[in-house]
Amino acid sequence: TCEANRSVCRRCYGWALAHNHLVDLGEAVGIIAAQSIGEPGTQLTMRTFHIGGAASSSSEDNAVIIENAGQIQFSGDIKTVVNKDKNDVVISRNSSVTVTDENGKLIEKYKIPYGSTLFQKNNTFLDAGTKVASWDPYTRPIISEANGTINFIDMDDGVTVRKKNDELTGLSSIEIIDSSERTSAGKEKTPILEIVDAKGKPVLIGEHKAPARYAMPAKSLINLKDKSKIYAGEVIARIPLEGSKTKDITGGLPRVADLFEARKPKDSAILAEESGVISFGKETKGKVRLVITPDGATKKSQNQEMLIPKHRILSVFEGEKVEKGDIISEGPLSPHDILKLRGIPELTNFIVNEIQDVYRLQGVSINDKHIETILRQMLRKANIIDGGDTKFIQGDQVEYSELVEENIRVLDQKKQPAQFERVLLGITKASLTTNSFISAASFQETTRVLTEASVTGKRDVLRGLKENVVVGRLIPAGTGMEYHDKMGSKRISSIDDSILTADEVEAALRQELQEKEVDVDQNTDEA
Repeated sequence: TCEANRSVCRRCYGWALAHNHLVDLGEAVGIIAAQSIGEPGTQLTMRTFHIGGAASSSSEDNAVIIENAGQIQFSGDIKTVVNKDKNDVVISRNSSVTVTDENGKLIEKYKIPYGSTLFQKNNTFLDAGTKVASWDPYTRPIISEANGTINFIDMDDGVTVRKKNDELTGLSSIEIIDSSERTSAGKEKTPILEIVDAKGKPVLIGEHKAPARYAMPAKSLINLKDKSKIYAGEVIARIPLEGSKTKDITGGLPRVADLFEARKPKDSAILAEESGVISFGKETKGKVRLVITPDGATKKSQNQEMLIPKHRILSVFEGEKVEKGDIISEGPLSPHDILKLRGIPELTNFIVNEIQDVYRLQGVSINDKHIETILRQMLRKANIIDGGDTKFIQGDQVEYSELVEENIRVLDQKKQPAQFERVLLGITKASLTTNSFISAASFQETTRVLTEASVTGKRDVLRGLKENVVVGRLIPAGTGMEYHDKMGSKRISSIDDSILTADEVEAALRQELQEKEVDVDQNTDEA
């Protein structure tokens, strides 16, 4: 984001799309951004009804097939194990594959879910229509990461597990009973599937050498028998996804409004608040206690605990390594969580892509810089965590530019700066919390805004457009603004040059009087 204080600098904004030249100084880019997003929005409302409604998630993808010829590259954090068929099976969460053309330009990007089988090697050049990976779209597998023997722990028939026969295939499998349906004897037990070596000791996996123990989530299906052999890359259990459940798709204007208002989605994804190793603590009523032990943590107090409702299906297993911001339970992403755990660049990408998806569906193309301009205004505020030696106190919500200025001032005096976290505000809230009370009052909740301004004795320095329009001044924008400012300062400096001091005026008057007296004397002599 641009470091300029109250505006955007020309270099950061780049070309003005009206004439394909560097943007002029004084151009009202915010208004252009709002109009560029708002104008195509009129077309969205008309056409949403036809595509909105229920879309069954059973039509989910089950493979990555590239559409253009190019070089594929897997993300750096991808982790795989080789199965019996000599194929790589993905055991990492947030992996992806990108396709680049001969010039190195990115043309496609796909997510690769956990448990996918890869058919191509990294950095290979492929033709269009080539299958790169595939997975089962209806179940989420738990993959073995080592060779060994299966050992069942706390899997008692009729207490924590039950036999289930598939009517179509005739195969029987073991299903984990949900803790709410178990008897009192089964409520305290946690069904675990362990991989042991020939001596009966747990096999150690991963860089942290954690034992290969997999806690079985409720409703998961196991097709293995106790003490049977298992190989790396094989499926230990499958968790059925609620595939037949229809999920509502919000298309068009309501989706854009949700994003710009920064609303939190219902049942949003749960993200890891720290990097570390996953373990499970004592369960509480209706919630699972998930513990993340950070790398190098020696004390229990350094562990990060999260309480997650039991109805949420977890995507992580005991002993697994997660990074800060990784998805722990699937769901729609919340922009506030992305900002808090992944940072501003990730948030910008998320909001820009989500808004662009809505418009692209309607065949409308909007330049990213317009959405980014609005997003900059949504990120204007910051919450103070610790005031340090600044004038702010803990819990204050302040203008980010003002906070940066104050921190620089304090650092220059070798004092403690304020600790803060950035806040994402919806466009309505951002408009109401602006520094100008005239601008806020002309928008919404006029009585509240004016009452608060009068009680706290606010001053408005008339910096924005709205407040200047309201009081009838010339707006501080427009491509001629710089020229007029220069002309005004020239006039002032010329006036300054012609200003005389009181002593100079007095001396000039004396001289004038003396000259007049001399003239009078000469006239009388001549007479």
